[in-house]
Amino acid sequence: MLFQVGGQGTRPTFFEMAAAQQLPTSLRAALSYSLGVLALRRPFLHKILDFDDEFFALLMMVLESHSLRTTDASFSESLYGLRRRSIKLVLNKSGSNVDSNDNLHRSCLGRRQKVLSVVFLVVLPYFKSKLHSMYNKEREARLQESLWGHDDGRLDDIDYFFHQGEISQTRVEFQNMQDSNMIRFKKKIMAIVGVCYPWVHATNEGLSFAYQLLYLLDATGFFTLGLHALGIHVCRATGQELVWSM
Repeated sequence: MLFQVGGQGTRPTFFEMAAAQQLPTSLRAALSYSLGVLALRRPFLHKILDFDDEFFALLMMVLESHSLRTTDASFSESLYGLRRRSIKLVLNKSGSNVDSNDNLHRSCLGRRQKVLSVVFLVVLPYFKSKLHSMYNKEREARLQESLWGHDDGRLDDIDYFFHQGEISQTRVEFQNMQDSNMIRFKKKIMAIVGVCYPWVHATNEGLSFAYQLLYLLDATGFFTLGLHALGIHVCRATGQELVWSM
């Protein structure tokens, strides 16, 4: 299946890149809704919904790894007929054909670039989602604390992130010292997330907006900071590449 969004040349339009970037988010929303409906008849699916971040990250890791290995593109980019190309600046020194701009030599992705592409496409969004969830829970807990008083029970909310599970009452009685150390550690983690996450999120959103605006104005060939850091340009696939990928 291939979507076409117009445009000419090898450079994708802003709308192609934006659509490819938003596709995983739309896919996750559709899967979450579908699983929520199915869980009404199949209660065991609630276990998947309880770990929806991990489930979706694992699914996307499989899809992205397979797509990068077979088409040199992310899963969403391949659906729009796009390909990732490693950029190497090569200075053209031929006397009569000297151009003011350096020539861009496009080559297939290396193993390192494919691995790092999966990190930027799957791993970093996963941690961002977990940190965003932790920050929201901490903010809600602080709001409740300001209204109803101090409540240490809010610290149990981050057990999900650390995969610690619920500690039984019996174990608490025999391990008060260990639990108090863990609570202090969690408080420090939550305090760090509460202070740092808004700045990290604002910086990330600002850089994303800047890169997308520059791409829209044709001032850069990189749609995101991740592509720039990896030295990767996204371009349209040739007819032969599209035939090979079918």
